[in-house]
Amino acid sequence: MITVTLPTKIYNIEIKSGLHQEIGGLVKSVWKPKKVVLITDQQVAKHYLNDTVSQLETAGFEVLTEVVPVGEQSKSLATVSKIISEMATEGFTRKDGVVALGGGVVGDLSGLVSSLYMRGIPFIQIATSLTAMVDSSVGGKTAVNLGEVKNIIGTFHQPDLVIIDPDFLRTLSQRNLVEGYGEVVKCSALEGGEFFELTGRITDPVGILTNATELIQRSIGFKADVVMKDEKEQNLRRILNFGHTFGHAIELLGHGELKHGEAVSIGMVRISQCFENIGVTQKGITSEITDRLLAVGLPIDSDLIGTDEFLEHLKNDKKNDGKQLNLVALSEIGLPIIVPKSLESIPEFLNS
Repeated sequence: MITVTLPTKIYNIEIKSGLHQEIGGLVKSVWKPKKVVLITDQQVAKHYLNDTVSQLETAGFEVLTEVVPVGEQSKSLATVSKIISEMATEGFTRKDGVVALGGGVVGDLSGLVSSLYMRGIPFIQIATSLTAMVDSSVGGKTAVNLGEVKNIIGTFHQPDLVIIDPDFLRTLSQRNLVEGYGEVVKCSALEGGEFFELTGRITDPVGILTNATELIQRSIGFKADVVMKDEKEQNLRRILNFGHTFGHAIELLGHGELKHGEAVSIGMVRISQCFENIGVTQKGITSEITDRLLAVGLPIDSDLIGTDEFLEHLKNDKKNDGKQLNLVALSEIGLPIIVPKSLESIPEFLNS
């Protein structure tokens, strides 16, 4: 268990194999029985919806289910509006709650719904994908997309509890498992030390499953420490965007062809190589990161980077401060730094 302590909130992240059989009791340990809306997607619903609803109802909760399509298209204001309308119809009050059962898309969507309904109601995350387990379920960021602008509408809204069971990973396709590993490599490169050594020993997707609990604990431990020091991303928390500035742009330009972790993988490699070329990043670091990504089959390059559409997307990036991007570089493994770059300098930077 990892405890996140913030100025206005303290909550636990429970990490253990078999927790999917204890959901009812875990939720009841932090909430009194009440109405909850359980939000999930069509793929996760096939495996876990009925059992989760049964556990919650046995624990005394009245459950409204909302099953959304798989993918980024569900992160929309239209989906938020639909769910909130149905909650209102069912008489949800400020004392009721939202439970997310799914990956990053479901978590981001559910968190935003809970932050907006009646100006904010309680929220619990049950992470079922590696991406959610190691990244998006912790930290309180919620968001939906607007058109092709990723995560442009969002809030900071911390959960009351995060439930992470590595057993959920066994029902993921290999691609869905591996894409989440992009975020693991990111955290290991930012932290360095034993964590980076651990990712260096993983040589195939099977290794991700074999080491899942430790990979999750180390990733979440690192992220939780950063979030506790900078909840609202005013300074330190920006380092968690390593690989994301370029990654978010190509993820959206890929129109569903690229998964989030795949895009982050490409973004980390390209930005590291660019910074290595101009002497900001220590020589050889890009190769070390690349080796870890290629070992499990993650992509490391995209023709979308540098296109006019790509550069246009950077203007809408959340790290855009006026006409300046705050890019994350690794001076060396375990030593991230923020490097401001003007938007007009990006084409030259990409070709350095």
